[in-house]
Amino acid sequence: MSDTTDEDVVEKAVMGLKEAELASKSGLPPVDKWHPERKHSIDMRIARDGSWHYQGGEISRAKLVKLFASILIREEDGSYHLVTPVEQAKITVEDVPFVAVAMQQAGEGTQQTLAFTTSIGDVVVAGLDHGLRFELDPQTDEPAPYVHIRGEGGRALEARINRAVYYDLVDLGTTHSVEGEDWFGVWSGNVFFKMQRAAELGVE
Repeated sequence: MSDTTDEDVVEKAVMGLKEAELASKSGLPPVDKWHPERKHSIDMRIARDGSWHYQGGEISRAKLVKLFASILIREEDGSYHLVTPVEQAKITVEDVPFVAVAMQQAGEGTQQTLAFTTSIGDVVVAGLDHGLRFELDPQTDEPAPYVHIRGEGGRALEARINRAVYYDLVDLGTTHSVEGEDWFGVWSGNVFFKMQRAAELGVE
């Protein structure tokens, strides 16, 4: 008879998510340590859907996109650049550089842990190190959810959570009181992420 408990199963699942996150970060170049003197701009664009384009044509090679993504940085002024030890090239990003296309769940309720995977294979576990934020799209007035991928402060790189994953996220939502006000949101990594005021949704 097995001595494995539900808590053990959840703990192993959470460890698996965190290991996937570490694996996705392994091999990333030390871009924060590169400070090239040569700086210029190139005709490269990351569209809102996460696709990469160069001189008007889409970059279809997944390995090439992943390579570019690994040397992408954001400056404090909000601009995005590809950086190497010898040069830094400014590019255009329509929204944010990445798109979260899948989500995995371990545990339930306040003990829930959620991991997000981007279209280029980055994996992050939402919590203190990787926050979730929810905005309203100024063009459509619909929710625009994002998850932090890497970088800090004004240099942070984020992924927009696609619609299918967002709906899965809403299904996991619950109400929680924050500073005396009820909010609808979601738990991950012992952190409650506010999505919308409960009163605005008419939920209790």
